[in-house]
Amino acid sequence: MLDLKFIREHPDLVREGIRKKGDVDSIDEVLKLDAQRRELLQKGETLKNRRNVVSEEIGRLKKAGKDTSSVIAEMESVKNQIKAFDGELHQVEEALNNLLFTIPNVPHPSVPVGRTPADNVVVSTWGEEPIIDFKPKPHWELAEKLGIIDFERGAKITGAGFPVYTHQGAKLQRALINFFLDEANARGYQEIQPPLLVNAKSATGTGQLPDKEDLMYVVTRDELYLLPTAEVPVTNIHRDEIIPEEKLPIKYCAYTPCFRREAGSYGKDVRGLNRIHQFDKVELVKFVHPGVSYNELESLHTDAEQLLQKLGLKYRVLLMCTGDMGFTQSKKYDLEVWSIGQQRWLEVSSISNFEAFQARRMNIRFRPRGSGKLEFVHTLNGSGLALPRVVAALLEHYQTPEGKVIIQKALHQYTGFEIIG
Repeated sequence: MLDLKFIREHPDLVREGIRKKGDVDSIDEVLKLDAQRRELLQKGETLKNRRNVVSEEIGRLKKAGKDTSSVIAEMESVKNQIKAFDGELHQVEEALNNLLFTIPNVPHPSVPVGRTPADNVVVSTWGEEPIIDFKPKPHWELAEKLGIIDFERGAKITGAGFPVYTHQGAKLQRALINFFLDEANARGYQEIQPPLLVNAKSATGTGQLPDKEDLMYVVTRDELYLLPTAEVPVTNIHRDEIIPEEKLPIKYCAYTPCFRREAGSYGKDVRGLNRIHQFDKVELVKFVHPGVSYNELESLHTDAEQLLQKLGLKYRVLLMCTGDMGFTQSKKYDLEVWSIGQQRWLEVSSISNFEAFQARRMNIRFRPRGSGKLEFVHTLNGSGLALPRVVAALLEHYQTPEGKVIIQKALHQYTGFEIIG
């Protein structure tokens, strides 16, 4: 959520940000409701001051033994007017607050302006495509031949997009989770094991509501949501808290399964592990001082990149354009691995700076040293990493002519085996 004072003082800047993201411009309505709210507050304060004066007058008249009926009648009239103004004020503030939740975050000036993925900017590329003298298979063919992922039985148990990992496939999943967590711990992230269900307030705090309802699975009876990413529960850990400045930055990592409906997803790009409804992911979350949040963003994508480097996978870093960035972010990078079996790039991580957008929704503040004035922290997060497409890239990248898969050395201590098949 943006600061109302910021919107009031910089309406054209906010309008421009909304335009760049391709969202609906409702700033005029925000400003109109804000003006009504301030007018009602001013009139209400005038009436409350009058009520205090009349109250004192009643006391003075009573003490003097004089008639107070007319003054008491005025008091009742003032009280009724205050009640009416307070009711109207509540309605205006509720409408204003609801509207503020629909205003997207303003893109950072360094974010390229664009509408589609074609407008994203390649920042860097790392690694080489393996040299092979045979036609590489896509991961779903390898997985079926090796008997490590069962898509058909997963569909029978639940539905399409819920694979069953078996034998060495299940062990590879566990190995990657432990590898990602250990690497995050080594880089200063404190491990968290959060709930897998969140309430509406938590989902609203990080921006899943009211923007992404159709992407989440809902437990309607209990009014809870299966988490789409560990970002939601982990960022809400400090909701409604004041953090001492000396404790910043706070860095958390968390492994969770994630659940996404992926409404409208279809076609060849969703085959195999490319886009599924339940998947495993390690999330990295930071709470930082506003003055260093963009330095922390750069270090965050470095933390995620080093995982791909240790796995020896070719990848690239994309700086996302305004129209492909999302509602809540001020700046966002994506990491994409190269799929040799599909000859295309696969996203494995999104790394974002939200500035104070989420913190204002969740009321997460810090107290600066030597100052009593509270400020909102900046929040950042990134995948470190999401497993499905990493697994897809590993199977395709390290496949042999016989259809086996060599395990990268960094994972040997976690898998207990060096080859699949």
